[in-house]
Amino acid sequence: MQQYFEVKRGLPRDTLLLFRLGDFFEMFFDDAIVASKICGLTLTRRQEHPMAGIPAHAADTYVNKLLAAGKKVAICDQAEPAKAGKLVRRTLTRILSPGTTLAANQLDANRNHYLAAIALDHAGLHASWLDLSTGEFRLATDARIENLLPVLTALDPAELLVAEGALAIWQTAPHEQIAVHALHAFATSRLCSELPAYNFETATGARTVMDTLGVLNLQGFGLAHTHPALGPAGALVYYATENLCAKPENLRSLQEYRSAGTLLLDPATLRNLEIFASIRGGRDGSLLNAINRTATAAGARLLERWLAAPTLDLAEIVRRQTLVGELISSPPHLSTLRDLLGNVRDIPRILGRLQNRLRNPRELGGVRDTLTQLPALRAELAAAGGHLAGACLPMIAELPNLRDLLARALADELPADLAEGNYIRAGYDAELDRLRSLTSDNKTWLSDLERAEQERTGIRSLKVRFTNNFGYYIEVTKANLHLVPADYIRRQTTVGGERYVTEELRKKEKEIFSAEENALARELELFNQLVATILDDAIALAQTADALAELDVLAGWALLAREWDYCRPTLDDGDALEITEGRHPVVEQMLKVPEAIARGTSQAFVPNDTLLSCEEAQLALITGPNMAGKSTYIRQVALITLLAQVGSWVPAKACRIGLVDRIFSRVGASDDLARGNSTFMVEMNETANILNNATDRSLIILDEIGRGTSTYDGLSIAWAVVEHLHRDPERGPRTLFATHYQELTQLEKHLPRLRNLSVAVKEWNDDIVFVRRVVPGAADRSYGIQVARLAGLPLSVIDRAKTILARLESDDTSVTLPTPAPSARPKKKISVTPADDAQLNLL
Repeated sequence: MQQYFEVKRGLPRDTLLLFRLGDFFEMFFDDAIVASKICGLTLTRRQEHPMAGIPAHAADTYVNKLLAAGKKVAICDQAEPAKAGKLVRRTLTRILSPGTTLAANQLDANRNHYLAAIALDHAGLHASWLDLSTGEFRLATDARIENLLPVLTALDPAELLVAEGALAIWQTAPHEQIAVHALHAFATSRLCSELPAYNFETATGARTVMDTLGVLNLQGFGLAHTHPALGPAGALVYYATENLCAKPENLRSLQEYRSAGTLLLDPATLRNLEIFASIRGGRDGSLLNAINRTATAAGARLLERWLAAPTLDLAEIVRRQTLVGELISSPPHLSTLRDLLGNVRDIPRILGRLQNRLRNPRELGGVRDTLTQLPALRAELAAAGGHLAGACLPMIAELPNLRDLLARALADELPADLAEGNYIRAGYDAELDRLRSLTSDNKTWLSDLERAEQERTGIRSLKVRFTNNFGYYIEVTKANLHLVPADYIRRQTTVGGERYVTEELRKKEKEIFSAEENALARELELFNQLVATILDDAIALAQTADALAELDVLAGWALLAREWDYCRPTLDDGDALEITEGRHPVVEQMLKVPEAIARGTSQAFVPNDTLLSCEEAQLALITGPNMAGKSTYIRQVALITLLAQVGSWVPAKACRIGLVDRIFSRVGASDDLARGNSTFMVEMNETANILNNATDRSLIILDEIGRGTSTYDGLSIAWAVVEHLHRDPERGPRTLFATHYQELTQLEKHLPRLRNLSVAVKEWNDDIVFVRRVVPGAADRSYGIQVARLAGLPLSVIDRAKTILARLESDDTSVTLPTPAPSARPKKKISVTPADDAQLNLL
């Protein structure tokens, strides 16, 4: 217990300590109470103190539950074998937190796993993020919170570090500091760990980072030692070092992220467009899931990173498009490459674990299996030729010496635990083979002993067995105890009989244990030699893994384009956005999933055209009934634009897009009651963000602005928003604005860059048929009552609604309506002056 308290006192607050005692990890006091509730453990007491234990072999299962609950877990393990009469030395080996886990069973192989740190001061927002599992390490700074928050939200860090007291300061910022409150919302939506403020100081961070990277300065990374984001970067390294109980060994570089070179998507847009997760939660139904055809875990994570920070580098976009095109045009090569990639293991994370002392034989098997695929991969790339071969071949190192070494050294079937042994192939090392033969001969001797004792004693059920606690023993059932010879020494009584030893068995036990221990020690020595050899080639392996991940993403896009008939978009520095027969990349696939086919709801997606430009058709005002497809249409334009700028081909017959610097969306209705924001307030906050930050190179999609308040207020706000977006006399952001306010369609006569569009429907016997076509011109009706009938409203309600609507449209006030409250506004004609001073009547 003295050992326990010494370790516990040095741990961060709210960290649960798992303390190794023999075959169990024990938890005591409050830790036991907390863990028992989360993991469903039986809570016991020792000397009136609560305790709970978990089997060491099943610890990962329980640790995962604790991490999922947002807890931090410290592991205090035995540092030496147990010996009778001697206190076992124990040491803190690792602190696990949601952002610093490395074990494969604690990570989603297809998702990046970031630990991030942020600091806010008068100069702006400073941030750094680190994926300990792969060694990716970046920092960024920006004078405007709005420019960094999008990428931080897209990265979705598993854990966030902030200075002590920062959250309270951000929470109490003046209400008009919307960006600060958005930063606070981002921080409090995930596990947030506070560190002393001095950990975020720039000078301290620079020293910590340089020491970890093993450099004298940061000029080789293009960074000055005064870069303000080095404070958060240093906090990350400090926190990772504390949790690993050692310096992270897989950090080799530090890269700067610049928002000016990235297409930005703010948190609302990431959510509204369902980029990484659907509104229902989870990856199903998201854009990422729809375009992910990767065959490797590293490829899936690279795709996620590309979507989180789409590039504005036109040359890089064209490069990716070209490589996808070459793969599309050569189906045999595409098929073979994907088959080979399917056998590639997760080299970045394997290297991360090996470098940070988390090692097992299967990790080495993953390196071996990957290297085995490389000759065939290189041959296939060479046969494919073109830009693809030129881009990939120089980056893929075959490493034949390492491949042959691992093939000779490792067994075909590898255990998950070093303690199990038998992972080094027989014949690789003569000394190991000699030690194993001793063990094998001894086990043969035990079998012979069992047969000999059965014959000597006449006890046919006699068995020679082994347990960790008692070693080797002879087991005799109760029915045969009268036959036990005098030279048997009783060791233990069991329910079914007795356990004995003999002097001969004791002597042999020592020989067996010695041989097994020596064999395991020699095997571990050989294993560590193999690990060192692999790490000598870590840079070449990492570079190869990066090339394979990129090839995997591009090959997946080529398969996607072939499956769904995508086209290669043309991107340029102009302001046009021209899409011919564009389709929604997610909805199109969902209409064809097996479940839809089984239900009989499978159908072809109806494509639509889009034509926008900053100087001519800048703003498209789209009207039409609910369920007609307005929201799907405006979203698909945004998603096609995003896909084009990450370098993918797109779901359309033809596409030309002038580079977009930001995509904004205001879609759907939701409230944020926990922060005191109503549905309408959320809508206005998001709209304000758009109007304050959009440039003439942005793409904006707006759906039903103003519907969260009264009709007159909502219409007035929507009207003013349209005018604001059109305020520049020559150009403005490309905008798609879906609305039910028919009055807004009159603006086409007075705003030269506004175009009316509508989603066509067909009427048949008072029913409507949605044809999903977007056509020029405004809708003549909203068809709300017909849609209400489709939703299943009672016929009495439908009939009454028709009567009320008919009289309202005829301006007949004789219809019996509830008496309005005194403050209600009477129905009247009002005159509104648009930006060009023309008079428009709004009914």
